[in-house]
Amino acid sequence: MADQASVSGGRAHADGSGNGESVVGSIAGFGNDVATLVELQAKLVALDAREAAARAKLSLVLVIVGAAVLLGSLPVLVAGAGLLVADALKVSTGLGLLITALTAIVVAGVVAAVAAVRLGRSFETFRRSREELVRNISWIRTVLVHSGRAAPRRRW
Repeated sequence: MADQASVSGGRAHADGSGNGESVVGSIAGFGNDVATLVELQAKLVALDAREAAARAKLSLVLVIVGAAVLLGSLPVLVAGAGLLVADALKVSTGLGLLITALTAIVVAGVVAAVAAVRLGRSFETFRRSREELVRNISWIRTVLVHSGRAAPRRRW
């Protein structure tokens, strides 16, 4: 991509031939490439974090508002419904309150589970950072494995 830094793909030859870089120069170049990769990786993680936060914002607000309303209205709701259930079923007030409270707990659990699933999906954007990190580590391994080996001579 045009806005990303590039990393050099050249290798120095073990005998000093080729592009004329010394071993120290090759190590410095490799170190610079690794530092550039680390910087790019950090920028990608920051970008993914901002995107995930933007995606999670609505879900998080909905979870907080839903929890506040649920907690604030639950005692009144349970008490009122419990009295109605006790009257309708011709049972004691305590049993009516208990039936209503259990029903309210089940409904709240379903709402919380749906919100948790939506919140978990908002962090899928970190997949890009993870994939890029794997590619960068593979590149570093390849460079380390092949460093110090003489480049194959071309036959004309």
